[in-house]
Amino acid sequence: MKLPGQDVMARHADERNATYQVKLPSRAVQGPLRQVVRRLLMALSVLVATALIVWFDRGGYHDNANGHVDLLDSFYYATVTLSTTGYGDITPVSDGARLINIFVITPLRVLFLIILVGTTLEVLTERTREQWRLNHWRTNVRDHTVVVGFGTKGRSAVQTVCATGLKPEQVVVVDPNSEVIDAAVAHGYAGVVGDATRSSVLLRAEVQKARKVIVATQRDDTAVLVTLTARQLNRSAKIVAAVREEENAPLLRQSGADAVITSASAAGRLLALSVLSPNAGMVMEDLIQQGSGLDLVERPVTKAEAGRLPNETDDLVVSVVRGHRVLGYDDPSIGTLQLTDRLISIVRATPGTQVAPDSKPLPQD
Repeated sequence: MKLPGQDVMARHADERNATYQVKLPSRAVQGPLRQVVRRLLMALSVLVATALIVWFDRGGYHDNANGHVDLLDSFYYATVTLSTTGYGDITPVSDGARLINIFVITPLRVLFLIILVGTTLEVLTERTREQWRLNHWRTNVRDHTVVVGFGTKGRSAVQTVCATGLKPEQVVVVDPNSEVIDAAVAHGYAGVVGDATRSSVLLRAEVQKARKVIVATQRDDTAVLVTLTARQLNRSAKIVAAVREEENAPLLRQSGADAVITSASAAGRLLALSVLSPNAGMVMEDLIQQGSGLDLVERPVTKAEAGRLPNETDDLVVSVVRGHRVLGYDDPSIGTLQLTDRLISIVRATPGTQVAPDSKPLPQD
């Protein structure tokens, strides 16, 4: 596989000109264009209503130009009155017209000004509020999970980590497609629109403060560049990447990925297993689907389990994590379980419930 360049810094030389946008989840509101159009229609309605009121009572008004008031003069008078211009060339002269000005047109004038001024104030307030929310989010977000790519793999990964108890506000999705980010924001996740191979975009996602990074891009070369950039910005984060071709997995590990999932090979092996043994294929598919049937989780050893053998626990233990080693359940070097061990076990998932916060699913694609 050919990469666009070996030097990541050279690849990102034009980062300052990168286009990105941070979107935070919020309550559903009308778009700014619809709000402005709605307010303009309200203002025009007030203007038309005022003009019709003056025209129906045109006998109580005097035009300095020709003495009488027609429909055009009524709209003219309504315009200069509601805008508080008041040239004085058309004036109410009868008592009825003056009473209407006091009790009807004056409130309409106030309403007209509220609509116009309110639109400006709302736009300014909304911008200030959004900027404050963005600054507040940047200050407080940490130990979060950054998901690069919100396609099928990315969405499944987000659903799985959230099923373990991770809050949606602790997930940041990065994708170059604005519509995809809008979909992520609608689910309660923060989103960053931009090319994740640029460090400026990942910095907007606060990747330097993230605990986990999931790389689920569509192209393997993009996954390599994203992994290189993320590892450069955060040396301690756990990075899990997905690739299509198994031959590119070593390159992802060299780029800094802690774990690499080969989606094409995994799907192929599951297909073959389903052909050779349909029942075994059903069990494997059940394990892959988080939150239903059987789940594969990693959890710490409890005090009650310490000193016991792996097969003496309540769960079906398949592996024991001791230090940096993953030992099979039948490995004689395990001996008895220790409090510092972690168990990889198969548990029965209860629909509608979440996995315990101290448990975590194994990386899956």
